[in-house]
Amino acid sequence: MRKFVAHRAKRLISNATVSLLNPHHHHQSSLSSSNHYYSSILPRFFTSDTSMASNNSTPPLTVDSLNSKVLKCEYAVRGEIVSLAQKLQQDLQANPGSHPFEEIIYCNIGNPQSLGQQPITFFREVLALCDHPNIIDRSETQGLFSADSIDRAWQILDQIPGRATGAYSHSQGIKGLRDTIAAGIEARDGFPADPNDIFLTDGASPAVHMMMQLLIRSENDGIFCPIPQYPLYSASIALHGGTLVPYYLDEATGWGLEISELQKQLEAARQKGITVRALVVINPGNPTGQVLAEENQRDIVEFCKKEGLVLLADEVYQENIYVPEKQFHSFKKVARSMGYGDKDIPLVSFQSVSKGYYGECGKRGGYMEVTGFSPEVREQIYKVASVNLCSNISGQILASLVMSPPKVGDESYESYSAEKDGILLSLARRAKTLEAALNSLEGVTCNKAEGAMYLFPRILLPNKAIKEAESLKKAPDAYYAARLLNATGIVVVPGSGFGQVPGTWHFRCTILPQEEKIPAIVSQLTEFHKKFMDEFRD
Repeated sequence: MRKFVAHRAKRLISNATVSLLNPHHHHQSSLSSSNHYYSSILPRFFTSDTSMASNNSTPPLTVDSLNSKVLKCEYAVRGEIVSLAQKLQQDLQANPGSHPFEEIIYCNIGNPQSLGQQPITFFREVLALCDHPNIIDRSETQGLFSADSIDRAWQILDQIPGRATGAYSHSQGIKGLRDTIAAGIEARDGFPADPNDIFLTDGASPAVHMMMQLLIRSENDGIFCPIPQYPLYSASIALHGGTLVPYYLDEATGWGLEISELQKQLEAARQKGITVRALVVINPGNPTGQVLAEENQRDIVEFCKKEGLVLLADEVYQENIYVPEKQFHSFKKVARSMGYGDKDIPLVSFQSVSKGYYGECGKRGGYMEVTGFSPEVREQIYKVASVNLCSNISGQILASLVMSPPKVGDESYESYSAEKDGILLSLARRAKTLEAALNSLEGVTCNKAEGAMYLFPRILLPNKAIKEAESLKKAPDAYYAARLLNATGIVVVPGSGFGQVPGTWHFRCTILPQEEKIPAIVSQLTEFHKKFMDEFRD
């Protein structure tokens, strides 16, 4: 067919060309009319039309013509400082010794495996077997893989239609995996969980975007967010055209969340004509590292119930608790223990395979548990999920493994427990070492990292440094972070990217560099900070 069309087009052009070159050459009337048409258009194919080119000199897309919501959106975790770090890294690769440091240490983002953390063996064995089931029955597989990872792989494959990990799944995720996750939630909380409430997503971030898309109708709709906050929330609110309504965490009380602050900010928003639709709570905190007390969580649930707010509970760091006096309690568990049932309070809980002790950021696995919504609203949530077809299958499998790891008596239990405990205990030691180092610096105060993966120290910068930053049109903490990077190769994120009380300056630093590198990082940071303070001393 393609050859026929090409041949036909060639004959028509050939005939028209003959007619153009030889006006005395006549064909039948139908061809003459065709020649008249081609004689009018052929010159346009063989000559340049400068007038057309000049009319299209303006690019069809410029920054000014982009969606204004995109321009308003910012994401500091991968912002200007990281771009500078990547350029320096390229310099080091091309010209070793070109900078006063040997490597770039990315303390800007919670990306554990990029900094040397090893994946959990059991999880990776199951993933490998699921992706290549043909090897499961081979004799050599029994010697390379644990018996329980082989059994788990078979269980999972039997739940996947056609045992095809490369195929689309149900838009909420594979039903058998959701069953497993629901059972894990029930075991964690002591209250029932419904697999139909689970929506598996590519990490927690798409789930957050999905909820913002559903909640925000216009800029008159507001979402309560903690300040400091994880920039995903401010970015998502901006992209969907809503208004971020801030509530400030109290640094003096270890980043406490006060109900009186929520009430004050809610009333202020309503006076501006903003309808506050939801409250975001990040527990354990990012970037602040605090773990909420259960009593505080009860107050938050009661506040949401009284004010008619959807509670968006970011609980992706639930495994990252470093102090014995604190425990993680899910907001769903707290709400149920208060007597609120499925229909009493709208609650969305987010979980991810990227954090915890697993750190599988690149696998993009996560879920949201959605409770307290009417069937009609649930249909709309499902519709939005179905637009994305489904989340990736490896991430779905990992989410089920995270919520159902090896148990006592399983062949992998001891090695799994050793890997998990080793990672979490090391993170706790690193947090304590970095916290002490930061608190020893002039003009720096740092609250205890009770959980998560970060420290968020406050810096009292000299006036000269602030004026220098302002002259360069930079936030003072961004200027400090850039100077730190250029001197040491250490990448941190300025506090201005997370929000902070006006007139205060911070930076966020992960606790993720491998433990043997922490002393060198402390030494470099200490030396830089002393020189910086001396340079700008008032």
